[in-house]
Amino acid sequence: MLKTAKTLLTTYYAYMLEYRAELFLWALSGSLPFIIMGIWVKAAESQELALEPIQFARYFLAAFLVRQSNVVWVIWEFEREVIQGKLSPRLLQPIDPVWHHFFSHISERFARFPFIIGLVLLFFTLYPEAFWLPSLSTAFIFLFILLIAFCLRFLIQYTLALAAFWTERASALEELWFLPYLFLSGVIAPLEMFPPILREIVLWTPFPYLVNFPASVLVGLPTNIGRGLLVMFGWGVVIFILNRWLWRKGLRQYSGMGA
Repeated sequence: MLKTAKTLLTTYYAYMLEYRAELFLWALSGSLPFIIMGIWVKAAESQELALEPIQFARYFLAAFLVRQSNVVWVIWEFEREVIQGKLSPRLLQPIDPVWHHFFSHISERFARFPFIIGLVLLFFTLYPEAFWLPSLSTAFIFLFILLIAFCLRFLIQYTLALAAFWTERASALEELWFLPYLFLSGVIAPLEMFPPILREIVLWTPFPYLVNFPASVLVGLPTNIGRGLLVMFGWGVVIFILNRWLWRKGLRQYSGMGA
């Protein structure tokens, strides 16, 4: 198993390095939190909000890091494989096809890392007062939560991708998902800016644990880590069960070229 994982990682990493220019553009395309940050920082400077301007700056930097780490595109790849029949040869292999997608995503993170570091250094150069270093324990907890957030994000989109067995436009589901994700995950605003009742409702959905939760942990905002991990685990179990059910049903439906 370890040898297979290593082979997939090195193969997809070499493949990703062929698209370094695209990786840089992809990293830049995820800079929406920096744009939103400017709006909230200006608002906090002119009136009293739940967070100070410096806290907004650090939060949106953390949100940028989280979004760069859990960007997922498996739904478009899987949709193409099903429509074009390219899934057929992978079904003959002794491993689940999902591992090809999973390790290609992991490899892309390593290839993207230098560009992310460059953008973070540029951020601190332009906004030096926002510089801070989290404690070692906070950094470890953040990385652990970040890994879970990526797995949850990947599992959610892969489950949506299984609709490709029944429709040629499974990616439309991701477009529908993206709107609530954008507003409820913490990309547009930290959850501290939500009305208390709405915030409590949102905390029972998977959305805030994909961006807001890990970002808040990194910058030291008040966060119930235990509850957050339990909710992430609960959603992960539910979506995994749904994923496996759709996979078995979908294989019976699959009729791609060469199937």
